[in-house]
Amino acid sequence: PLIAQFSDEDLVVGGGVAIFHIASQRVVICSAPDRRGEKYYFLPKGRRDAGEDSRTGAEREGYEESGYRNRLLPLPTKHRQPQAHPRVDSPPLTAEPVWMQMMPLGYGSKQYVLYWYIAETLPPGLEVELETEVGAAYKPPPAYPHSLTLRDRVKMEPEGYEPLHHEGTGVDEEEATYESHLVSVEEAIKKLGRTGVMADVVLKGWKEIQHRFAME
Repeated sequence: PLIAQFSDEDLVVGGGVAIFHIASQRVVICSAPDRRGEKYYFLPKGRRDAGEDSRTGAEREGYEESGYRNRLLPLPTKHRQPQAHPRVDSPPLTAEPVWMQMMPLGYGSKQYVLYWYIAETLPPGLEVELETEVGAAYKPPPAYPHSLTLRDRVKMEPEGYEPLHHEGTGVDEEEATYESHLVSVEEAIKKLGRTGVMADVVLKGWKEIQHRFAME
């Protein structure tokens, strides 16, 4: 833990997501060429828009950079956030961040604070409801229903269903070069780097998904 202060003009807040297709036990990762032309892999992330909720911003960035619509997934993760008043009991499932990064931004004194969330691809019915034209404003999905179990969620997809991938969702020239891949958890960890934060996010997310299955 550290103590630091940043004025509004030096602080940037963002969010990222590990997007899981639970039925096939796969996760979305992105790739792009580095300065030497070699491919590197990453999870979708980015700055939230002014006035935007951090969770919505993470879902939106996940969609824009990967092309997969997604929604945050409530999981039995441990956290230290207080419950809303009146505090009758603690809900066993929350969609709180599973990781936080602090990184310098550029070469100045600006600080980037990034929150990592766990999300899922959307069921076919929601994809139809949220369908928009290329270049249209982002349409956020409804939250994951509190009463929907993971097993019932999986049953909402026909056997062998492939999550819908949208083309042209990047909002700038750099994002237009991104490619997305739906890969196994093991492959994602290998490509993201076993000691990197993004690999940790995937590991944490998959562990908590299995924990929720066990609870149900």
